[in-house]
Amino acid sequence: MNVNLLDSTDDRPFMAHRLVRAVICGVCLAIGLLLLNRPASALIEIEITRGVDNAIPIAIVPFGWSGSGEPPADIAAIVGADLQRSGNFAPLNRADLVANPVSGDIPLYSNWRLSGADFLLIGGMRRSPDGYVMEFQLFDILQQELMTGFSFQVTDQTIRSAAHQISDEVYEEILGISGAFNTQIAFVSVEGRVGDRTYRLQLADADGQNSQAMLTSPYPILSPAWAPDGVRIAYVSFESRLSSAIYIQDRERGRREKVLAREGINGAPGFSPDGQRLAVALSFEGSLDIYVLDIESGKLTRVTDTRAIDTEPVWIDNDTLVFTSDRSGGPQLYEVSPNGGRATRLTFEGSYNADPTVSPDGSTIAFVHNSGSGFQIAAIDRASGLFQTLTQGTIDESPSFSPNGQMILYATEQDGRGTLGAVSLDGSVVQSLSLDDGSNVREPAWSPYAR
Repeated sequence: MNVNLLDSTDDRPFMAHRLVRAVICGVCLAIGLLLLNRPASALIEIEITRGVDNAIPIAIVPFGWSGSGEPPADIAAIVGADLQRSGNFAPLNRADLVANPVSGDIPLYSNWRLSGADFLLIGGMRRSPDGYVMEFQLFDILQQELMTGFSFQVTDQTIRSAAHQISDEVYEEILGISGAFNTQIAFVSVEGRVGDRTYRLQLADADGQNSQAMLTSPYPILSPAWAPDGVRIAYVSFESRLSSAIYIQDRERGRREKVLAREGINGAPGFSPDGQRLAVALSFEGSLDIYVLDIESGKLTRVTDTRAIDTEPVWIDNDTLVFTSDRSGGPQLYEVSPNGGRATRLTFEGSYNADPTVSPDGSTIAFVHNSGSGFQIAAIDRASGLFQTLTQGTIDESPSFSPNGQMILYATEQDGRGTLGAVSLDGSVVQSLSLDDGSNVREPAWSPYAR
């Protein structure tokens, strides 16, 4: 397989170059970097383009407020937007609410049943010496019972996070699946014309709010990957004339460390489930192969040793890696021990299968697939081998699982601009995400649950 470097003056997300994502910008010039803690102006706009046909009707009443002036936030609106965005819930319009009970009230179940709601969420907020006390109750209208409810202390800085926690609680109580609303996504945004572009490694809440730039650069930033602690992020950055380097950044302390800068390609970092190792793709010994770096000691272990292109390693568990290789003549996925040894081929459908991501429980691998109709996101069940194409685009890439394994975030293109999409594991729910400042978006990575 011939590997062509993508000219740094034209870095559109061409899928043909995904196999060697670490060399996407060719030979880069010296780079200037800014580590930023200030919020960025761009926010992600999220639109549901397809939801489940039998979305669950839920009434979410505006939370009561005990205090002077206006409440600090519309908690019910935040929760309603979360649940609606999941595609599994259909919140009632506020004009259709039959009453406005607040926390502590006993609902008239018969009236709410006539309104068409299966569930009812009520709550309230009041001032406290340390900020606010927020509380809520979730009722099952059909069973006429309280399902869950609790109160907790919040501040102005944690109100939205607390609202997302309520959304997670509602989602889990009703569907039996952990929610992922109180999480974050990392992504790379690109703005400006060819030859004068700005790249930012950004973080945002899962609902697109609180966007914040971690890193700003005039040259590409690639492959952000979360550590399981939800604090560290590894990524590829070009800061020398000749090669890339892999960094780990602590997002809470705003500090970063260069962990790999060998000659040639340094790319595609991925944290092990225990957070102590990085799987990477390096070419300093000749061909592009998979290595494992012990982060604390700096010890490097070579995993693959072939003349093929081996890249994009991702951990299935502490004892198994999945990676992309062209050793069979075209990009396909393989499994291998991080200690090396014989690799086992996983994918056989289509001529192109690359860029894997693994569900949190290790049962499913999503990846970029091409069988002649474009590059789309597909998934394979490891136990059964069941294969399914999930998206219908022509240039979908960079899949990343949500921490509950229910959604897959990915990069795509709309009207010539890089955007993000999200699709449920069964393909029934599809979301479109874009930056409201018109920037191109790429390289998304969904955070794990906070620890």
